[in-house]
Amino acid sequence: MAQIWFKKEFSLEKLQAMSAGTMGEHLGITFTEIGDHYLKATMPVDHRTKQPYGLLHGGASVALAETLGSVASSLVLDSSSQLCVGLEINANHIRSASQGYVTGTATPIHLGSSTHVWEIKIHDQGNKLICISRLTVAILKRRAKSGE
Repeated sequence: MAQIWFKKEFSLEKLQAMSAGTMGEHLGITFTEIGDHYLKATMPVDHRTKQPYGLLHGGASVALAETLGSVASSLVLDSSSQLCVGLEINANHIRSASQGYVTGTATPIHLGSSTHVWEIKIHDQGNKLICISRLTVAILKRRAKSGE
């Protein structure tokens, strides 16, 4: 598969800077790899992301999945004329994690003119599948700013 990114001049550092002051920053999500058709990030399994039984909270997995899919969609678009917003997300929690970190990988299933669909697989440090998620994103036209 050829490179899918519209934005060619971006870096992990720029992606991380975009997370300042967001849920992603609060949860410790760190972008780690950009491939020709995938985006990866890690998230710690710690006090911010565990549920009361000491296991990775399913909602934290969903937050990682939505962060990855949404950011990936934004990188496919010409942000001067388009924006993306989440429509639907689902997640199947396959196994638990109680320590270390998890890594999510977002890959496109469909990149259309009005919707994108992303598959996000989350693995633990032993490369065992923790969660698989599917995110559907709506692609919208940016409204002209007043005065333009």
